[in-house]
Formats: sequence, structure tokens, C-alpha cells
Amino acid sequence: MIMMEEKSDPKEIAFVGSAYEAFAKGDVETVMSLLTDDIEYYVSGRSPVLGTYKGKDEVLGLFGKMMELSGGTFQVEVQDILANDKQGVALTIKRGQRASKTLESRSVHGWDIRDGKCTRFRAYNEEAWDEFWS
Repeated sequence: MIMMEEKSDPKEIAFVGSAYEAFAKGDVETVMSLLTDDIEYYVSGRSPVLGTYKGKDEVLGLFGKMMELSGGTFQVEVQDILANDKQGVALTIKRGQRASKTLESRSVHGWDIRDGKCTRFRAYNEEAWDEFWS
């Protein structure tokens, strides 16, 4: 039997959503302010952007690399968010253009939250993600 003790909290849903809103606007300063200094940011797959990025500088480098490789077209559209004060999940669609490639890929993002900031982020992507960045 599965028991759920924590329920989604509108405040935490808004917190997670604010990161995606800031990213969409190119507001990197706000995105970075929502991460702990020692953030661990994991991207699944086999593409050139896969891996575990540690700290804000490495995460910022990843964002820059994705924007550079996609010619600034990379976007994340949030479909739904579940969150409480410890963890969050965002269901997303990622889109972009790269040379002759078009990305439209669903992904699941896992968030670990502590003291109102993201401590660990995990992105689980479909195979189309790997094909796009390769």
C-alpha cells in the first residue's frame, strides 16, 4: 500500500513555476537565485549536454551551451507541476531548432527543495532529446 503524507502546496508549485517563467524570459539572475550554491543538476541521456553539473557556474554553463547550440531557440513549456516543501515534479515539453533538426520532446523534471531553493534537479528526457543535441 502506498501512502502519501505530503500533498502539493500552491506556494511550492508557484516557486517551481517561477523558475520556468524566469527561464522563458531569459531572466538568468532569477533562475540562479532559486538554486542553492551547491546545486546538483543532472541531465539524462547520451547527448553532448548529458551529465551532472555541480554548482551554479556549471549550470549556467549548461544553459549557455544549450542556447548556443540551439541558436537561442531552446524553450521549456510546463504542462503540470506537483510540489511540496521537500520535492517537486514538473512535466514539460522541450522545443528548439538546431540546423535541420527540430526538437519536441516530453520530459520529467525532479526537484529537491530545501529552505525555498532547489538543491538537486534531475531531467529525464525522451530519445528525441539525444537526437537533437547529437
